[in-house]
Amino acid sequence: MTAAIVYAFASAIFLGAGVVLAQLGLRTVEPLSGAAISVPSFTLLFLLLSPLILQGEPVVWRGLPVFMALGLFFPASLTLLTFASNRALGPVITSTLGNLAPLFAVTTAVVLLHEPLAPQQLVGLVVAVAGAAIITVTRPRDLGHWRSWALLLPLASALVRGVAPPIAKIGLAIWPSPLWACLIGYIMSSLVVLTVQRVRKGSFMVQASRDGRFWFTLTGISNGLSALSLFAAVRNGPITMVAPLAAIYPLVTVALSAVMLKHVEITARIVAGTLLTVAGVALVLIA
Repeated sequence: MTAAIVYAFASAIFLGAGVVLAQLGLRTVEPLSGAAISVPSFTLLFLLLSPLILQGEPVVWRGLPVFMALGLFFPASLTLLTFASNRALGPVITSTLGNLAPLFAVTTAVVLLHEPLAPQQLVGLVVAVAGAAIITVTRPRDLGHWRSWALLLPLASALVRGVAPPIAKIGLAIWPSPLWACLIGYIMSSLVVLTVQRVRKGSFMVQASRDGRFWFTLTGISNGLSALSLFAAVRNGPITMVAPLAAIYPLVTVALSAVMLKHVEITARIVAGTLLTVAGVALVLIA
């Protein structure tokens, strides 16, 4: 359980950082092109390191179809939806509505995997999600105008992020290797985003500035480490515990947004939301 807790927190940190890094990249690069940079960047890094990090990791071919199917939408469609939401709504609202993911994850885990959910865990989950929502509920003043339909982007992103862990857990029960799960998923997702890039733009190569490539490469690495940490957490613990812990990533998003994007200031509301989130996490951990 300790390993699952550590990995879940690591996933939240990397994911929160990735949301802000993507916002920096989106200043010069559109979402589709950003995805075509970020996802393959982590895939390439993973492939280069695979001779070292996959040593001693056995191959279980029966789990391959599950990880391949997962990779078709996670992180491919999730990345596209998140980047598009980032551009339309900004990182704060993206994180706020994206934080509904643990509700989808826990519901799917209880229904599909028959994981037990203690009343105290349910209360902790709701409190943690509420706290994160309070932290990020205010729309940044420099965001400009956006349409109501754009809210569907982070909601769809939350749904994808929510159902991915239960599916990953099914695959990990067959092939208990988060490293292989992440690598196979990212290879499939890279094929998806590059195919979409080719169809939409006529070329696999992305036309982007050096700064845009830099920020989206960092985004891809951060998001990839988040996915790897999430798979490791799911491998070592129940989703009903992991999902609420990973849901605290808006804390990281708000903190980094205040430092790097300059449109979030620490207020009493943010402090109150932080305390609620911490209280919710505490309830989940002691259940």
